[in-house]
This record gives sequence, C-alpha cells and structure tokens, in this order.
Amino acid sequence: MIEQIIILENIDPVIFFGVNNANIQLLKSFFPKLRIVARGNLIKVSGNAEDVPLFEEKVRELEKYCAERNSLTEENIVDIVKGKLPANDLKQDNLIIYGVNGKPVVARTPNQQKFVELFQENDMVFATGPAGSGKTYTAIALAVRALKNKEVKKIILSRPAVEAGEKLGFLPGDMKDKIDPYLQPLYDALEDMIPAAKLKDYIENKTIQIAPLAFMRGRTLNDAVIILDEAQNTTIPQIKMFMTRLGMGSKMIITGDITQIDLHPSQQSGLKHALYILRNVKGIGNIAFDKTDIVRHKLVQRIVDAYDREDRKKTKETSTKENS
Repeated sequence: MIEQIIILENIDPVIFFGVNNANIQLLKSFFPKLRIVARGNLIKVSGNAEDVPLFEEKVRELEKYCAERNSLTEENIVDIVKGKLPANDLKQDNLIIYGVNGKPVVARTPNQQKFVELFQENDMVFATGPAGSGKTYTAIALAVRALKNKEVKKIILSRPAVEAGEKLGFLPGDMKDKIDPYLQPLYDALEDMIPAAKLKDYIENKTIQIAPLAFMRGRTLNDAVIILDEAQNTTIPQIKMFMTRLGMGSKMIITGDITQIDLHPSQQSGLKHALYILRNVKGIGNIAFDKTDIVRHKLVQRIVDAYDREDRKKTKETSTKENS
C-alpha cells in the first residue's frame, strides 16, 4: 500500500473536477481499488503499487488536456483513460490557443496569421490598423499562449490613460476606479481566454499585470510578454520610455490605430514617430491591418468605410482650396 499526493497546476479545479465533482467520480470508477480524495487543487490517492502510478499518469494527461483546452468533459476523460485521442481533438487551422470552455482562438485573416509569424520571429512587433481588426485580441492570445507554454513568467498589459471626450477627474472613485475603464478592453480579452478563477489568481499574484502607461517608468521587464495598447495616444517620450523597458527573455507588442489619435493637436503621436524611426531596425516586426481584417459586426466595416470616404472628401476639398 502506497500513498501519493498530486498537485494540480495551471488549471481551474472547478473545470477539472466537474460540476458536483462529476469528473472525479467518473475517474474513480476506472480505479475502484484506489482510495481517492480531492480537495482544492490536491488529489490524495492511496492503494497498491501498480495502480497508483497509473492513476497519476492519467491525471497528468487529463491535467495537460484541461490546461490547454480550458475544458474537460466526461467523454474526454473516458477517451484519455482508455488511451484514445479525445473525440473532439481535431487540429484547428491557424489555432493560437483554446479560450474559456474550449473555444478555439484562431488567426482569422491573412494579416492576423502574419502577426502570429512576426511575433515568433521578432522580439518587438508593431500592429496597427482600424477598430475591430483583431490587433489587441490577437496580441493577448499570443501572450496567454506564451505564458501557458512557460516561455515567459508573466504578462504585462498597458494603455495610456488619454481621455476621448471625458475627463478622468469627473469619473467617480479613487485612482484605480478612474483608470480601470481605460483598461477594460484588456480585461475583456483575458476573460475570453482564461477561466475566471485562474485569471483572478494570475492578477493577485501579479503573473498578469494590467496598468496605465505611467506605471511603467523605471522598470526593467524580464521574462514577459509586454503589450502596449492604443499606442497612438502616447507622446514621443512616453513610447520611447515604454520600449526601453524591454528586458531579457521578453517580447513586446505595440498596437494602435493612427486614425484615432486623441492627443492634443499640438502633440505628435509617439506611435507614428516610432514607426518611422524604427522602420529598418532588425528584430522589430511591423504589420498593418486594414478594413478587410475587421472581424466584428459587419456594420463596423461599413462604418469605417463611410468615415474613410468622408476623410478623403475633406482632404480633396482642402487641397482644391489651397490650389485655387
């Protein structure tokens, strides 16, 4: 008779054990000679010297599957314990990761696929383009994948807190309450990709850090994927400060839409300046999304088209007046 304690890591125990512990009860049925007790993220198993190691082996296979898919069904358990490939284990084209409930997050357009390739080949990538083209969502999916694969130890997400029509001072609450609305799109993407309990743990232990750009000053960020979103609203000193935070073993993604700059007209966008200054620097990738990459509601692309037409019309009218 031997006893073994198995610690489950990188998974949400609620998903692994199932509703009302249905998954663990099913697993017990395959090993009737063992005494199995599950609590928190621990499984305590005792029994004969042949069955305990086999049980641990199957638990590790199930843990790996659950961590990758964020999902574990009774059908999956039966297949894995019996040594079969799970019935739904089909390879997805251009898969980045599996999100919450096993939903695949894929690179859906040629530019999104190129973005994935550039991230693999470079330590810094600029991704620019219109709203809805998947810049931020793809960037966060790549960061989550790197974290899950243990290529990095943390994810750091940042945005400049620049008002688009509203003033910070008029928002209720303390500084965190005032800043959080600017960071909400980053939380939204993370919630699609990491189960709620695990995401809470990551944020509490600072494996995932979400902070306004001003909080980056003075830091050296090692072993991390660092993402700066809405970079068109940085000034030249701000984006330079951010880029020079890059530490050893880290990768950086900078996203933005240069058609939606909310800075005062007297200030030049740091993103536009950086794209020009760094255009030929080795190790920096650059992907420009366009309206064909928009993957939100079909109306979003029509809205972008309408504004583009109006901008071209005004530019033409201005040019005509200056030449007359």
